Amino acid sequence: MTKKLIIFISSMLVTLYVLGPLVWMISSSFQPENEITSKPPHWIPHHPTMENFKAIFFSEKEEVTYENRKQGDTASGGFIPSTAKNLLPSMWNSFVVGITVVILNLIISTPAAYAMAKIRFIGRSTSIYFMLATRVIPDIALVVPFFLFIQKLGLMDNKLSLMITYLAITIPFSVFILVSYFESLPDELDKAARIDGCSRLQSLTYIYLPLAIPSLVAVSMFAFLTSWNEFLLALMFTQTEKSQTMPIVVASFASDFNISFSFINAAGVMAVIPPVALAIIFQKYIASGLTAGAVKG
Repeated sequence: MTKKLIIFISSMLVTLYVLGPLVWMISSSFQPENEITSKPPHWIPHHPTMENFKAIFFSEKEEVTYENRKQGDTASGGFIPSTAKNLLPSMWNSFVVGITVVILNLIISTPAAYAMAKIRFIGRSTSIYFMLATRVIPDIALVVPFFLFIQKLGLMDNKLSLMITYLAITIPFSVFILVSYFESLPDELDKAARIDGCSRLQSLTYIYLPLAIPSLVAVSMFAFLTSWNEFLLALMFTQTEKSQTMPIVVASFASDFNISFSFINAAGVMAVIPPVALAIIFQKYIASGLTAGAVKG
């Protein structure tokens, strides 16, 4: 009984530690600025307001000038950042980039992982670990090579630049996860399909892909979240609102004429809705997909 109580208390503490910042972000997005900065802080808004979300959805209909920005008071909720109208378009850019990266990532990594898992060739193991070793290199060390590469292609301030670089980041890990999953599936399935006249592509398409759905979902979530949250490369390769993604626009709220923490938190709430929704929808696949192949025998 004591052991169960300790486990329960520990679980609750970890849950509060993990969910605390998220709950505070949601709560403060409905609070005016004077409530956020009050001492002691309170988790439940005394005077809840939707002004921050109205600014996100309707700010493009209002002309934001130096005069009304200067007159805007963050404490009363009257301040609208000049880049507020860019949040929804930037979220769309992030979504387009993320979905494109997921699709291309699956198209490239799935056949590669199947070949490495089911076809024996010289240097197979070395190639797998060499590919995974590329992820040991920090992203900051890749900025200059990526920048020169994108510049030579003429893709600066273009969403294609992000898609290309994000694929280079996500494919190695995706291949590693899928290789582990395909190796956990019996080789006899592949041999039986080959005996029945299936090509390698048909064996992959009709035999292994239906069985690999949990791993494919986990890889897709990894690729999407990497693209959705990435900041450094997006900062380097995008300059205007036509290509800027959500993290860049949210960061711009902190460098405006004034800073509204409640507005930034409201933008944060908008930013976490898509990945959280996807995680809830596909939660039963994610854990099994990431851990598949970890234990063999």
